[in-house]
Amino acid sequence: MMANGVWGRAAGAMVLGLMLSLAAAMPTFAASVKVTVNGMPITDVQISQRVKLFALEGNKSGTAGATNQLIDEAIQMAEAKRLGISVSNAQIDGAMLDIARNLKVSKDKLLQMLTQSGVNPETLRDRLRSAIAWAGVTESAIMPQVQISDLELDQRAAGQVAAYQSFDYILKEVIFIGQGSGARTGQANRYRSSFAGCDSAVDLSLAYTDAAVIDVGRRHATQMPDAIAKELAGLNVGGITKPRVVEQGVSMLAVCQKTQAQDLTFIKGDLRAEVGNSALAGEVDKYLATLRSQAKIIRN
Repeated sequence: MMANGVWGRAAGAMVLGLMLSLAAAMPTFAASVKVTVNGMPITDVQISQRVKLFALEGNKSGTAGATNQLIDEAIQMAEAKRLGISVSNAQIDGAMLDIARNLKVSKDKLLQMLTQSGVNPETLRDRLRSAIAWAGVTESAIMPQVQISDLELDQRAAGQVAAYQSFDYILKEVIFIGQGSGARTGQANRYRSSFAGCDSAVDLSLAYTDAAVIDVGRRHATQMPDAIAKELAGLNVGGITKPRVVEQGVSMLAVCQKTQAQDLTFIKGDLRAEVGNSALAGEVDKYLATLRSQAKIIRN
């Protein structure tokens, strides 16, 4: 037992000595600090890793672009910390999974792609962490500052309404159900040539196999595709559109009522999102520029 104990200690010493000798023989690659942002270091290793990630994405901004992005992220993370915004590992894992799904690969395959390109997966995780944190800053501190004037939206929406979009309709859809659009279109055209108004639409459809009349109800022109809105604008009450092939078969729209009515609801909805996104992007840029101007950035 004593011999075994002595041998064990000797073997342990040999292994330790071998490890120390190997460590002494291996070159050391100490990271060099290239930039400090409010005392937070950004190293050459971080920059080179970000450049490799850029290359994988097709971003050609190189070292300068990578450095600037890392500076922005340091500032963004500091602001998130100030506001009490934290990012969990689960959120980052979810974002990684979303990227993999967008690329139509598994998460393991994504990690393999990164590794094969010389990118440490933590490089992507770091960027995702700052992006999620900055989204939190945007939601809590910047979005409340963005105001969209309803008067401005009304004016802009009114300027976008074309003449054919200024009608309100009550419509019926006449649909010839089934495949074989050529034959069904021929039947729809015969129906259309005999059409005498919405009141007799159902009775007329009974002469055809698998033809249905559906009450669409009230629709404003801005709720419909431009091609249909333009055609409807040229019809009077009692008119019916040309046959169109749809998923269920062949469809026509009959005009039961038509009134002049400018409805800006749907145009304003799209404009609100467009103007809101543009205004928010501008405020986000201003917010970050202010933080950057206040930051202590030292380049080595």
